[in-house]
Amino acid sequence: MLFNSVAFLLFFPLVCIFYFAIPSDKIKTRNLFLLVVSYYFYMNWQPAYALLLLTSTVVTYLAAIGIASATKKSHKKTCLVASLVLNLGILFLFKYYNFLASNLSLLFQQLGIAIPMPEFTLLLPVGISFYTFQALGYSIDVYRGNVPIEKNFFTYALFVSFFPQLVAGPIERSNRLLPQFKHEHHFDYSQAMGGIRLMVWGYFMKLALADRCAIYVDAIFNHISQHNGGSYLIASLLFPFQIYGDFAGYSLIAIGAAQVMGFHLMQNFRHPYFACTISDFWHRWHISLSTWFKDYLYIPLGGNRVSSMRCYFNLMVTFVVSGIWHGANWTFLSWGTLHGILLCLERWLGISKKRFSGLEKFSHWFITFTLVCFAWIFFRANNLSDAYTIITGIFTHFGIPYLAIADFLAIALALFIMLLKECQEEYQWKSRLVAPGNWLTSHLYIVIMIAYIILFGVLNGDQFIYFQF
Repeated sequence: MLFNSVAFLLFFPLVCIFYFAIPSDKIKTRNLFLLVVSYYFYMNWQPAYALLLLTSTVVTYLAAIGIASATKKSHKKTCLVASLVLNLGILFLFKYYNFLASNLSLLFQQLGIAIPMPEFTLLLPVGISFYTFQALGYSIDVYRGNVPIEKNFFTYALFVSFFPQLVAGPIERSNRLLPQFKHEHHFDYSQAMGGIRLMVWGYFMKLALADRCAIYVDAIFNHISQHNGGSYLIASLLFPFQIYGDFAGYSLIAIGAAQVMGFHLMQNFRHPYFACTISDFWHRWHISLSTWFKDYLYIPLGGNRVSSMRCYFNLMVTFVVSGIWHGANWTFLSWGTLHGILLCLERWLGISKKRFSGLEKFSHWFITFTLVCFAWIFFRANNLSDAYTIITGIFTHFGIPYLAIADFLAIALALFIMLLKECQEEYQWKSRLVAPGNWLTSHLYIVIMIAYIILFGVLNGDQFIYFQF
């Protein structure tokens, strides 16, 4: 069920009504209700894949029980390894096996070796990377002794499947979200309105910004032979805002929906295109994933408390894996590798933690934004050949770009609104008109934004980009 579908706009209010109709002291009943509707929400894509969600839940739940009950460290480690192998094995089979098999077959052909590699026709389950990482984070935290085990299976199953953030995050931590399922949640009007404001802004980011940019970006990246360097350049500058509006929009809808019901999810984006270094960008972009890799991969490898060369190695491994996490394609691997190289260069030059001001800040922002946009070309391109064509075409086949005036005016207006709001938040501009405590303008804001989305948004129900990951 897509957030930008009529089905969800009917589903969510009904869930809230029934949830709050259950007495607040009936916590287990409320949780069971949320568990059922979360599985219903997920099964709207492909009912059979709910079995994978259940399998990941059962495996990590039993692994945690085994870790807690084991008396020897070796037995605890065995339970953790079993959880990792089974969960990552499922992820590998559905997401990476065919990619590996096809590349091995190609390699064997080049070597003159005839070894047929079987391939499977498997539809990638929506959100598998997200809920797998969330469940594995719980297993690792229990092993480390950072969180107590959750004995109630249904409460734990709800933690893994909570519908607002199930298919595209934020990737929540067990020490943040699990305890919230044990507290009474009363309807709070101001909190609910705050959640609705977040949802409306999320819909603006998705429908009025991301999907509007997608019309142009898809026309260029999917038909590169029909366009020139001018069109490549504009598409390469619009895609960063498309993916930001799409993914940040989803996160805001998820956070807002959870807040309406009294739950608080972590912030997933913090104005990433204001970053002045690549390191700062990754403190602002997909925060739940970047911190997950930091805590469960980068730091266990040694983090930065090792020699310089080992630190560079740790960074490269982390970002290569991050690229692979996004998809089984050489384009994603190249994107992650490029970010790893840039972070290593920043650390080598000693600018990763510097703070800038004035003209120096502007120059570093411009360089960072340019590099991020350059890396996004690999992320968006259908293959490495297309990425090469686009990059070289910008410099060698530049021409008058393809333009659709109406679409560009709509994109420009959406970008202006987004930039104005983010500047206000980033630089803490004070305005009583947009303050949440101002009842009249707070409600007027919602009405105006909904009207804007209806008038200028793309209302064709396009899927969110990160569903494929």
